[in-house]
Amino acid sequence: MSITSMPAYLEVPPEELGRGTPVKVRVLGDMASIARDMAQAMLDSVREAASGGRAATLIVPVGPVDQFPILAETVNQQRIDLRDVCLINMDEYLTDHDRPIDPSHPLSFRGFMNRLFYDRLDPSLAPRMEHRVFPDPQNPRAIQQFIDQRGGVDACFGGIGINGHIAFNEPPDFDKLSRAEAGEEISVEDFAKLPTRVLSLTRETRTINSVTVGGEIAVIPHRAVTVGMQECLAARNMRFYCNRPWQSAVVRRVLHGPITPACPASLLRTHRDATITIADYVAAKPDIRLR
Repeated sequence: MSITSMPAYLEVPPEELGRGTPVKVRVLGDMASIARDMAQAMLDSVREAASGGRAATLIVPVGPVDQFPILAETVNQQRIDLRDVCLINMDEYLTDHDRPIDPSHPLSFRGFMNRLFYDRLDPSLAPRMEHRVFPDPQNPRAIQQFIDQRGGVDACFGGIGINGHIAFNEPPDFDKLSRAEAGEEISVEDFAKLPTRVLSLTRETRTINSVTVGGEIAVIPHRAVTVGMQECLAARNMRFYCNRPWQSAVVRRVLHGPITPACPASLLRTHRDATITIADYVAAKPDIRLR
């Protein structure tokens, strides 16, 4: 694409999003409706697994974020037993020495999960401590081992980042463990096999994440640990949600641009059961013009 041209996918109208792809696209209303739907989808996954005689194993994000208080309230009201359900969080920020930031840190994903979800649950219903899993930067392989012990992941939930990343699986030019660092391209197939790992975050990701802290990029960590594309794509279902206005163009690139490691979420189109649920303002065509 030249600097003077616009990619064709930006012109895809709302009613044609996902058409011609295996990804199911659902359009809801405002941000609150996205949160309610995501909470319900998580509960549906728990119940579906239970009907099959097993406790659910879910990969979950801290972004979108609003679903967790709703989920906790529903679990308490309906007395849903989550003790054997496992939640694997996608990622966590790291210090410059590749250690997880302390849960007391305001940007800690583990701290967020405690405050907004686990601490709000009736203790008699909450997942056991060993079922509240985060990727370990000192032992990244432990995630796949844990998943194998659980018999696989029932559903992978998530959002989509500014450069199309899912979890913190950044495009390979920025992934310090990919062959792209040595100037080699990485194929879609090889990118899909990338496991849980430690990596550096792109400036784009750090910039968009700084919006939640008033735009102060300096406080956003440079390093993170992430569940890999391999573990995410192996889930039986993939359920992704987009509730930010800037995702209008990103969603179109994911669904109608090339399937490429340069846009990691485009690999959702290689999955047998993937759904993207978006707010109506995300479905709207991006208005690309100077104002």
